Amino acid sequence: MKSTTRVLLITLLSLACAAPLWAKPLSGSRPNIILVMTDDQGMGDLSCMGSPVLKTPQLDRFHAQSTRFANFHVSPTCSPTRGAIMSGRYPFEVGITHTIAPRERAALDVVMFPVALQKAGYKTGIFGKWHLGDEEEYEPGNRGFDEVLVHGGGGIGQYVFGDFQPNRENTYFDNVLLHNETIVKTKGFCTDLFFDAACAWIGKQVSVAPPRPEARAGAGPGTGPPYFAYISLNAPHGPMIAPEGYKKRFLEMGYDEQTAGRFGMIENIDDNFITDNGMSRPWIQKDEKKLPSFNAGMRGAKNTPYDGGTRVPSFWYWKGVLGKGVDIDGLTAHIDLYKTFCELAGAAIPESKLPPHGRSLLPLLENPEAKWANRKIFVNCGRWNPGERDASKYYKNSVRTQRWRWAEDGDLYDLANDPGEKRNVAAEHPEVAKELRAAYDQWWKSTIPFQVNEDLPRTPPGKYPLQLRYNKQLKERGIPEWAPVLRRRKQP
Repeated sequence: MKSTTRVLLITLLSLACAAPLWAKPLSGSRPNIILVMTDDQGMGDLSCMGSPVLKTPQLDRFHAQSTRFANFHVSPTCSPTRGAIMSGRYPFEVGITHTIAPRERAALDVVMFPVALQKAGYKTGIFGKWHLGDEEEYEPGNRGFDEVLVHGGGGIGQYVFGDFQPNRENTYFDNVLLHNETIVKTKGFCTDLFFDAACAWIGKQVSVAPPRPEARAGAGPGTGPPYFAYISLNAPHGPMIAPEGYKKRFLEMGYDEQTAGRFGMIENIDDNFITDNGMSRPWIQKDEKKLPSFNAGMRGAKNTPYDGGTRVPSFWYWKGVLGKGVDIDGLTAHIDLYKTFCELAGAAIPESKLPPHGRSLLPLLENPEAKWANRKIFVNCGRWNPGERDASKYYKNSVRTQRWRWAEDGDLYDLANDPGEKRNVAAEHPEVAKELRAAYDQWWKSTIPFQVNEDLPRTPPGKYPLQLRYNKQLKERGIPEWAPVLRRRKQP
């Protein structure tokens, strides 16, 4: 992904704060932006975070060179996180209360931030997982992306949730995908393909773009127009499938096929180099023994309202601009990316019925020691059955502040003294528990009018928009093969 342009590379996967390297304001600096987000990869899934098994040297190097938001939070599952990133609002506030149709669709009243970037002159591309609706009006090509290469539904091979039927037979290899307006057949392992496609598209932006004025931030002359690349991986989400060369080491160590597949996917991601929630497998199997996964000492995993389900790696690298090895401890979240990217790009936030609610992170990027007001981050895992919303109000829910987490209708944890969230201190701090419960009640009530997908009927398998589109194209003109300009790849 190297080029002569200024690139801000972000991954969503305390040291002394170094002084910023760039003294000028970052607002309006118009960098190229690459956002890489994996699926179901948690804090404990990196060797630099203490994993005793995984080897992730590329991500470890990226971690060492980056400014890191050390207390960055997302939603506990897939669609909610992606919807929050694109809208700058909590997922319940944009109609997303589940990960399956139609409750994964981001409300059409949202003007997503890639639209704002387009209006500011950016080229935009998405490569991998969309998971915010497959109907035509919900597709990424109609929500701010110039270049689109995505699978359907929630995951590759998930035919019952909207993906293409051929992907059921050869999951994660040689997949059928949507490329712009055409459904195509591809070759190779999905993660390799999505990175290759992104790199080829980025290379095209750099090579064909006419010169533009030198950037206000970063080193060297710029080329234009700037670009935003969203590499949104489906890995290491299940099913746990990886190329054989990546599984071999773990199978030889005695891990079961599922664990070897998941670990292999992660090391494949590393070779290619906000994950969207915490790790998905709190247990692994080795030598026929069930063992807890390493999760950096956090409680919970995917689909829980605790740090293990919401706190993820967030590494920001901008050569010559952001500091290396800098940790920022302020409470930050996925809803903050919308305003951050727009401010960096000098893009006006479009008027809409559902404007972003997050904060810009630029004050912290410009000065990691800047004051950052305390805040409340609200979580509810959703995924209730039809008609059970009210009964789910206090199920898998929490409120997170810099110090506290109030959870599931009564428990209170002091994260400053108990980062593993093991001891309920509600009885010792009743005023804190009361305040956070009241704030949660108010937030929950405010989201109800926005849950526009709640009572819509579920689409049966075979009737999803992309599936119908595949059948029509297959009959009329077939499914062409497609491949990006490939780069050399080192295999294990």
